[in-house]
Amino acid sequence: MKITASGDVVLLQSRDHKSFVFVLQPGARLESHRGILLHDDLVGQPWGQQVESHLGKVFTLLRPSTDDLVRHLKRNSQIVYPKDAGYILMKLGIRPGCHVLEAGTGSGGMALILAQAVMPTGRVYSYDSREDMQALARRNLARVGLDGYVDLKLRDVAQGFDETDVDALFFDLPAPWYYLEQAAAALVNGGFWGCILPTTNQVSELLYALQRSPFTMVEVEELILRPYKPVPARLRPQDRIIGHTGFLVFARKLAQE
Repeated sequence: MKITASGDVVLLQSRDHKSFVFVLQPGARLESHRGILLHDDLVGQPWGQQVESHLGKVFTLLRPSTDDLVRHLKRNSQIVYPKDAGYILMKLGIRPGCHVLEAGTGSGGMALILAQAVMPTGRVYSYDSREDMQALARRNLARVGLDGYVDLKLRDVAQGFDETDVDALFFDLPAPWYYLEQAAAALVNGGFWGCILPTTNQVSELLYALQRSPFTMVEVEELILRPYKPVPARLRPQDRIIGHTGFLVFARKLAQE
């Protein structure tokens, strides 16, 4: 049976579905209006164990999913939703050991997802032109122990990338058609490229540019997720759902001398 240890990232879920994600640290404690829990009391507990705060409030101790980690990020910008992120990993062939470029760090949500996918031997290189965004992303990654797998680079991608022959590249930028040449220069021949865009006119602009670029196998897709209420007696769709999040565009790099 696996048990928790100092340095583990944990999720505490209360019975009223309030959750907390944090790293277990010696001498630290979690404080909320539901009471206080000492980190030292959680170390050595098995996953799935129910624990009580000093007020008698019950929490379940769990290993957080990637979805949990992303949802608990502190953010100043929109993040790539889990329903899109998982599909992006598959379409870009992301696996342990890959070297992946990201343009548009934002709050670090996608960098976190990429880092979990390429670890322990892979690497993520994430570029952004805003220092405040990268500072927040750095804190978010450190908070869940993934900062060691991501190189954050403060630069406008119009200036190009330091890396070459990377396996995959993902753009979360408002005008990716301006940077296809830089993307091609960084990718290995046959490498995976993808991006996310919120509007159809942006996708059309990108498609025109891709016709003049060294990319092939272009795909445009949109994913819709319909959650249901998990109540046996009245199983039905949730009253409110997240409809459109973004259009996903994928392509592969043609061989270049």
